Amino acid sequence: MKLSVYLSGEIHSNWRETIEAGVAKAGLEVTLTAPNTCHADSDDCGDRILGSEENNFWKDHKASKINGLRTRKLISDADIVVVRFGDKYKQWNAAFDAGYAAALGKSLIVMHGPEIVHPLKEVDAAAQAVCETPEQVVEILQYIMTNQLPA
Repeated sequence: MKLSVYLSGEIHSNWRETIEAGVAKAGLEVTLTAPNTCHADSDDCGDRILGSEENNFWKDHKASKINGLRTRKLISDADIVVVRFGDKYKQWNAAFDAGYAAALGKSLIVMHGPEIVHPLKEVDAAAQAVCETPEQVVEILQYIMTNQLPA
């Protein structure tokens, strides 16, 4: 079995790398995709590609539309969408991605700490799995793909 997994959410920790290493160590045939996690490039792509804007609203508008092209394509192509919510910043983009994935009928794994269970209750309710760590994501993927519990 092969899976395509889109990794959405916070960009201020190494959770994606932890999942990537775990998937490799487990020998799983998983293709991992993600948004552009370089904050500056994500913010500046509209200005750099389509021309500079003096008003930050239009700068952000152009960048979000270009980034949205990538996000829509990768979520649409994914078998599973993992959405990570950190506790340091509000991640409206992650919530939007979770809702978009749910609307498309994508399988959804939500990852966050116990301190934000309440504000994410509706997002969690749409998910097929809710976990706290990247290692648990790898174990879920391993179970799905091998039909065996982790050692």
